[in-house]
Amino acid sequence: MKKFFVLFAVVVVSLIWMPALHAVSPAEQQLADAIKAPNSSVVHLWAPWCSNCQAELKSGGWLKTIKANPEVKFYFVSVWNGGEDGRAVLAKYEVAGQPNVTILADPGPRRGDDKIKRFLDLPLSWIPTTLIFKGGDLHYGLNYGEVRFDVLQQFLADSNAEW
Repeated sequence: MKKFFVLFAVVVVSLIWMPALHAVSPAEQQLADAIKAPNSSVVHLWAPWCSNCQAELKSGGWLKTIKANPEVKFYFVSVWNGGEDGRAVLAKYEVAGQPNVTILADPGPRRGDDKIKRFLDLPLSWIPTTLIFKGGDLHYGLNYGEVRFDVLQQFLADSNAEW
């Protein structure tokens, strides 16, 4: 009977925690350490085929924000793009060549049930998604589509301000 209760407890705990477990990609592993840095880090989840992501790049807002914040690390993580990092698209808009930019790719598929739905243990349901971390803490999450760069700049300033 004791073995039954132990097995039952393991099954219940597994069912409760199973949705939170997923295979962690190399990009996610690299970022989990990087976002612990004392300076602010911006993680931008995007894909080159996404029209909202393209509009952000075409506006020049990313390049301007990256150049205006040399102390901030920017991580462009291509998701739902079959493992391709989209470097050519970022290079077209001069984002790829910036010293404070790192380009990564999640290997997951673009469609279907196997498509990633969590990244850095946060829900991922829409791209572009932009996350601002400082010292390992999530300060802001913009997951509604195109970012307004004046708002992003304000969030960066707020994240770097002494509270």
